[in-house]
Amino acid sequence: MSKVTCDIAMSVDGFVAGPNQSLEKPLGEGAEERLHSWMFDEPEAHAAVIEGITAAGAFIMGRNMFGPGRDAWDLDWKGWWGDEPPYHAPVFVLTHHPREPLPMQGGTVFNFVTEGIEAALAQAREAAGDRDVAIAGGAQTVNQYLAAGLIDELRLHVAPVILGRGERLFDGVGDTNLEPVGEVSGTGLVTHLMYRVVR
Repeated sequence: MSKVTCDIAMSVDGFVAGPNQSLEKPLGEGAEERLHSWMFDEPEAHAAVIEGITAAGAFIMGRNMFGPGRDAWDLDWKGWWGDEPPYHAPVFVLTHHPREPLPMQGGTVFNFVTEGIEAALAQAREAAGDRDVAIAGGAQTVNQYLAAGLIDELRLHVAPVILGRGERLFDGVGDTNLEPVGEVSGTGLVTHLMYRVVR
């Protein structure tokens, strides 16, 4: 049976984005190069993990992960990833502002969901078929799905840095038990941890 998974890179002190997010620094100050350097500097060493991140049949993300705006849509904005985003599958973006689906090169189609996290998950499950659904982020979106008990498998990619402030994972998720799954792996740039969320 398909699962709801979440892969997210974080600092040792639990931040998945730094402070002062902006168009120029979508993950905040000091975060992207420090939290994700393993993906770009050592792709061969983490090939299986990277493949697992993009293997889902559908993805869910918050509006903040899709773009910098919070109000009515700038219809010229098509995401941070250029003409061919890395998802190659349907992506469901949580938002308060309706927008028509946005097809991109390589099979990614951004769909904009205004009815909340359960509606987005139902649509993503239907689109994914027998493949997994991945909660892509950011922190607030992951925390909402964890608090609602809707994530089956949590994969943390912990960089050996302390950010001190920013967007923190696990805020407001309540009492949640995690069961380790598989072997801990990684390099000097990251430690990969996998947990089953126990309900």
